[in-house]
Amino acid sequence: MTKLPINGDLVGLSVEPIAHSWTERDTMLYALGIGCRPPEDLDFVYEGRGPKVVPTFAVIPGLRAMGHAMQRIDINLAALLHGEQSVVTHRPLPPNADITVDGEIVAVWDKGKAAVIEFEGRGSDADGPLFTVGASLFVLGGGGWGGERGPSGSSATNAAPERDPDIVVERETRPEQAAIYRLSGDMNPMHIDPEFATKAGFPGTFNHGLCTFGTIGHSVLGAWCGGDVDSFESIEGRFADQVWPSDTILTKIWDEGDHAIVEARTQRDNVVVSNGRATKRS
Repeated sequence: MTKLPINGDLVGLSVEPIAHSWTERDTMLYALGIGCRPPEDLDFVYEGRGPKVVPTFAVIPGLRAMGHAMQRIDINLAALLHGEQSVVTHRPLPPNADITVDGEIVAVWDKGKAAVIEFEGRGSDADGPLFTVGASLFVLGGGGWGGERGPSGSSATNAAPERDPDIVVERETRPEQAAIYRLSGDMNPMHIDPEFATKAGFPGTFNHGLCTFGTIGHSVLGAWCGGDVDSFESIEGRFADQVWPSDTILTKIWDEGDHAIVEARTQRDNVVVSNGRATKRS
């Protein structure tokens, strides 16, 4: 199959509906991969308590749809970085499900030395729409084809307020966390193979951005939504820096009434997720 070049013609490239299913084992493995552990997170890792499903689990079937689109494009995996991610749950995710996922590329931007590809994926089951996910992918070396630059990263609308956060949740990551998380489907060797990571220009392997996104989503669910998956509606954020094995993630939450502003840093005080926003279901 001839792969498509990165340019504006990719906008509208769609993925036909794909059958996808998961079981409670998949949702519990995902929960372990983002750092849930007993006894405090028993609802998410024990079938005797449900299990409840962390809402950001939607990125896993969403990633499958996005992967089908990316396979049709001429991209070097070592040059691919996750820029932004969003999840909207239209209702709580069930622990066992048979769904269809589809999606499309909604924007492609030319940043000069890089390109940005934006993808939207959707999942539905027999009862209707279940979730919508959005991802922004940064492709090093993929720009320079004369397209529009698109919005600037400095135009963030969800910047952290200039006051102390209302809530701070501290979660340490484990040395093997990326190795567990990748078993949920994100098999990029950047996160487990030191040789691959160093060839890509990094000092070593680092945690998946989506693993960090899940850790933050779980913190928001517990601290801002009281652990109520019926209350949690959406979360979005921009990946700003790597999280390394054994880092501690501090999720800062500013309660703005109808939504929350979210930012995450590590123990080194470097911002790893910015421009974050979460909402509760009406």
